[in-house]
Amino acid sequence: MDRHAIERFFAGLAEAIPSPKTELNYSTPYELLVAVALSAHTTDKSVNKATAKLFAVANTPAAMVALGVEGVKGYIKTVGLYNTKAANLVRAAEILLERHQGQVPHSREALEALPGVGRKTANVILNMAFGEQTMAVDTHIFRVSNRTGLAPGKTPLAVEKALLQRVPPPYLKDAHHLLILHGRYTCTARNPKCDRCPVHAACRWPQKPPRPGNTT
Repeated sequence: MDRHAIERFFAGLAEAIPSPKTELNYSTPYELLVAVALSAHTTDKSVNKATAKLFAVANTPAAMVALGVEGVKGYIKTVGLYNTKAANLVRAAEILLERHQGQVPHSREALEALPGVGRKTANVILNMAFGEQTMAVDTHIFRVSNRTGLAPGKTPLAVEKALLQRVPPPYLKDAHHLLILHGRYTCTARNPKCDRCPVHAACRWPQKPPRPGNTT
């Protein structure tokens, strides 16, 4: 996809999704950290259902430590891999108290030192909590980037680096959510909805069907 097509691509997404944002519910950087950590291999809907109850009793590192691993498990049993995630949440909370005065650190290195926090989760926190222009490549972004020709890459890191180079600056802060939402609801893994895709003209997918009444 050339620069002109990329500009059209993001202009189309921005018009179709005027308020791109996460579908996870949170109100503080710490709640965001917990929600994103829980979202691995789990739907946002399931996470929101769990955190609605969890945050009512433990929405700070100190409260999470006080609740303990077994206590946390009771609130997140509907979330995939809940045993491991409960242990990670409590240990991460302990580290935040021990090293960061109970605050979510504004540093990739410090974030990735927390149990259950990898590069993708750190990128989400840096982008959403601190406004950094990072790119968290999940399965949706990986698929959309490769399928459309926007930023092909064999690994999430390769796609991340390509996106950071190719996304036009005005769209960089919101690009991660624009791409996730497009992949989640339009450019789906199976049966992508090309007939109503807002970036159909810019897309370079060789298998895309023509728009009804159009031969391109």
